[in-house]
Amino acid sequence: MACAVLLALAGYLAVHIRTAGPAAPRCTVSGAGKDGGTYELEPEQAVNAATIGAVGSSRGLPERAITIALATAMQESGLRNIDYGDRDSVGLFQQRPTQGWGTADLIMDPVYSSGKFYDQLVEVPGYSRLPLTVAAQKVQRSGFPQAYAKHEPDAALLTSALTGRAAAALDCVTGEDGGPGDPAQVREKLRREFGKDVLAGGGPGAGQGSGGAGKSGSAPIVSVPLPATASAADRDRRGWELAHWAVAHASDLRIARVSFAGRVWDATDPAAGWGGTDGNSPAADRERASGEVLISTVQ
Repeated sequence: MACAVLLALAGYLAVHIRTAGPAAPRCTVSGAGKDGGTYELEPEQAVNAATIGAVGSSRGLPERAITIALATAMQESGLRNIDYGDRDSVGLFQQRPTQGWGTADLIMDPVYSSGKFYDQLVEVPGYSRLPLTVAAQKVQRSGFPQAYAKHEPDAALLTSALTGRAAAALDCVTGEDGGPGDPAQVREKLRREFGKDVLAGGGPGAGQGSGGAGKSGSAPIVSVPLPATASAADRDRRGWELAHWAVAHASDLRIARVSFAGRVWDATDPAAGWGGTDGNSPAADRERASGEVLISTVQ
């Protein structure tokens, strides 16, 4: 009898495993060390968080500014670009057209709304030394001024990945929906979020990649150069900042693979995370030799 029960259970598990669907799309940020903590978010939220981080980085703002911005958006919209809210509030930061933040259409642009938040934040004297909830409230003037504080630990963890201070810290499972990606769109979004010079300074062919032609005649691999005159530590940090940005945008830009520092994130192998290595592939040889982040789109 016991044997029959065990056989039945084994059969059930085998069928269950075979019929289980793919892992649900999600992104996970991991802190350093075994007690570093984790923070899980949906791909839509990761996209918006990466945009907030990139806009702050493009302005040369410190990590504290990005943490304040992320915690504010976590509270105001759950890192979702919503078109509704209290009275006429819309967008990531629930900014109001009637309060001078811009038109509703502009506020619904995450790059614009992030920039407007930072515009106001840097006008707050000593904002980087203030408690997060105080700094956020001076910008937002919320009816719930203490609410921002509860998001600070997760915002700080996410900031460490999005600024590149933590290596290989952001991993996403993207799911299988969607068509091919367009490298031209990746380059366009990089320039829009990090600034027009993000692909400059890498020598001939920077930003163009290598290999056969992709959609719209573009190369399938986008190469993002690192500043040649920066220190090794700064180049490494910049590389992880760009690599994490690409992984966060994998769903909306249909990014299949990101390579940096001899490590690779592959959308087709969600269990591997950043644990894999490029080995001796031509792309890996190129990345190590030239100091680039390589981003491949779905073909």
